[in-house]
Amino acid sequence: MSDEVPTRTAHPTADAPAAPDLPRAGDVPEEAWSGVHRGPLRPGEWVRLTDQKGRRHNICLEPGKRFFSNRGHFDHDELIGREEGFTVTSSAGGEYLVFRPLLSEFVVSMPRGAAVVYPKDAAQIVAMADIFPGAHVVEAGVGSGALTCSLLRAVGPWGRVSSYERREEFAEVARRNVGQFFGAPAGSSHPAWSLTLGDLAEALPASGERVDRIILDMLAPWECLDAAADALLPGGIVCAYVATTTQLSRFVETVRVHGGFTEPTAWESLVRDWHVEGLAVRPGHKMIGHTAFLVTARRMAPGQRAPMKKRRPAPGAYGPDYTGPRPAGIPVEPTD
Repeated sequence: MSDEVPTRTAHPTADAPAAPDLPRAGDVPEEAWSGVHRGPLRPGEWVRLTDQKGRRHNICLEPGKRFFSNRGHFDHDELIGREEGFTVTSSAGGEYLVFRPLLSEFVVSMPRGAAVVYPKDAAQIVAMADIFPGAHVVEAGVGSGALTCSLLRAVGPWGRVSSYERREEFAEVARRNVGQFFGAPAGSSHPAWSLTLGDLAEALPASGERVDRIILDMLAPWECLDAAADALLPGGIVCAYVATTTQLSRFVETVRVHGGFTEPTAWESLVRDWHVEGLAVRPGHKMIGHTAFLVTARRMAPGQRAPMKKRRPAPGAYGPDYTGPRPAGIPVEPTD
């Protein structure tokens, strides 16, 4: 038996660009648009400083500039040219750990126009909505650009992320944040990203685009479901990000009544840290609890309907006080 490891043969299409030759060492190729750099810190890069009490500062490195805090100061030139992962001591003896910020760190500290999608939810969306390299993903709305960064990282430079945002002030904040994270030159942005100012329910049908995934981060995602259904390719996924139980119920029931999707799946994620010190192992006092609910469903082929899930609704689920969409075959429950 041969010890040689088999290799996978690529079959590029005529329209697909060839993948770049990856260097064995040095920086991440610019054409990867990863938002990540290797090697020595350089002018214009952002770094994250963490002091001994866990307080964090994000600074953009500029030759000749000085960082000030209540623990003294130090020059940016002391950082430029060094490999990340070191400590620097300020004039008053304060120690700061120096690293490039991770995407999960960047999004929780970047300037905000709207609330951001937290890393725990962005990770769930990328995984459970199956965002893949080369995918065409539609996002509405863009908020401050936090989820946009994760989607762009997932689809890669040969995919597409088409974002729709109703409010210009939010769109402008997102443009700056996305440009900063990916290091886009002034006046440009990530080549796989387009940002449209307008309502997805109107703008997406007008575009005529057929897409793989649609992410709805908005107050009333059910208003965009028809537009999403028309744009999604068979097998595509719609994913809604909603904050309240009333929004969750309205969206799930609208998906059911629509008939062109599989039975929706709804969940939330909770993250709890742990204190670990010798034999003192216990849950941490801080926890990232409820931030939002997530709902996913897959698009059926044209003219096809998923088998209706057989369910016995809980008493009162569709009672006289319920005013939302009602699945077929479920009568109004009588008043006691």
